Amino acid sequence: MATETFDKQKTIDLRKKHVGPSCKVFFNHDPIKIVRARGQYMYNEKDERYLDCINNVAHVGHCHPDVVKAGAEQMELLNTNSRFLHDNLVLFAQRLQATLPEKLSVCYFVNSGSEANDLALRLAWQYTGHKDIITLDNAYHGHVSSLIDISPYKFHQMAGAKQSQHVHVALSPDIYRGKYREDHPDPANAYADNVKDIIDKAHEKGHTIAAFIAESLQSCGGQVIPPMGYFQKVAQHVRKAGGICIADEVQVGFGRVGTHFWAFQLQGEDFVPDIVTMGKPIGNGHPMSCVITTREVAEGFMSSGMEYFNTFGGNPVSCAIGLAVLDVIEKEDLQGNALRVGGYLTQLLDNLKERHPLVGDVRGHGLFVGVELVRDRQKRTPATAEAQDVIYRLKEQRILLSADGPHRNVLKFKPPMCFSREDAELAVEKIDQILADLEKALGLHMPEVTISENGHSTRKEPIEENGHIHPSNVSSHKHSTFPHSTKSNNRLRT
Repeated sequence: MATETFDKQKTIDLRKKHVGPSCKVFFNHDPIKIVRARGQYMYNEKDERYLDCINNVAHVGHCHPDVVKAGAEQMELLNTNSRFLHDNLVLFAQRLQATLPEKLSVCYFVNSGSEANDLALRLAWQYTGHKDIITLDNAYHGHVSSLIDISPYKFHQMAGAKQSQHVHVALSPDIYRGKYREDHPDPANAYADNVKDIIDKAHEKGHTIAAFIAESLQSCGGQVIPPMGYFQKVAQHVRKAGGICIADEVQVGFGRVGTHFWAFQLQGEDFVPDIVTMGKPIGNGHPMSCVITTREVAEGFMSSGMEYFNTFGGNPVSCAIGLAVLDVIEKEDLQGNALRVGGYLTQLLDNLKERHPLVGDVRGHGLFVGVELVRDRQKRTPATAEAQDVIYRLKEQRILLSADGPHRNVLKFKPPMCFSREDAELAVEKIDQILADLEKALGLHMPEVTISENGHSTRKEPIEENGHIHPSNVSSHKHSTFPHSTKSNNRLRT
């Protein structure tokens, strides 16, 4: 516990004085001072409660008593490095491996998602003997130098930054805003062919592919759900070129998607990555992470002759905490909760889409859901300012949500896994009110619906022209508001 408590302004002043200016806070115009948390709720210095819709680190709930107890009890006994034998390390490795396909059997324990992804690159380089990495547009994989190089989400922001000649950026497999959309006959193949083209061009220049790396579901990229079959086809191209596939599960693993424990499993049993990285939720806020790979890749890494040692990775306290997190996920059926509550949340948000022209798309799995806001549904014009307005107005009502994606117009739901139906109802009710206010100020209205001779509905979609709203006739199928009215054949959904 801190020995001294400052008033909020004093905390702000000391942070400005002693903490690097590039270390930003949420809601920087009026940041929140959080002093305690429990479950899906956080409390400020006035003991006002905030509903946390964004914290996928506190996976099983903030300060879960079982996790706290496991860490405290082990800390009283022993905390040392993994060069000494300890049962916690092997028990945790065994438990993690049991959640994965059999071939993913070798663990390396580290301390953050960035460390995990950096080590995954080292494994790929050593095993393949190749150098080049293929990443996705808008991807973010971590803050260390090797990962900034493969994170367009970051390096596009850097003044004067040049993309490494050994890094190739593939199209994000976004079927709402990307090059190949939901009306494309085979977006999975089309996006995978873009990766093949990258490989062919790299080979023409004498380059060789070490790895393709992607989040199983893109998070910072805007809650992007790849079309079914995409990763299988990419893996065929990459492995044919002598490379391997890395699935970054740092944001989306540990049951968050509801139907599966790992998000890469959404693609089907015929896709198994060569390396899986995990972080954030693995320790429920305790700094720990893991890389799991095949025996072949691990032995290839060992062939370099360099020992791998990590001072804190896999220490007894971290492993005790990791085991407790797995126990809570199972005991409280949090994967099942993600499926049930996430499905209900998506249903409520789909209903919002029926009433609000600002809502362009609702997409996600389990408790990983994105709501893309647009000024014009036909043009899909990003509603960036409106998305920021939504999250700030929600904050005033003590609901914490964030916006991300390349245009910062996608509202991101990734709450603690104990999030309830009542929490979903509260959040969506407040968003409903805020969108109504914004649309009234913008002069946006839902189009009229008439039934055409062929039984389909005809909507007069509002479009913006010279600052005014004018209708244009657009024919569309009438959507049901219950359940999942925006589901398309190419998108994986809960």
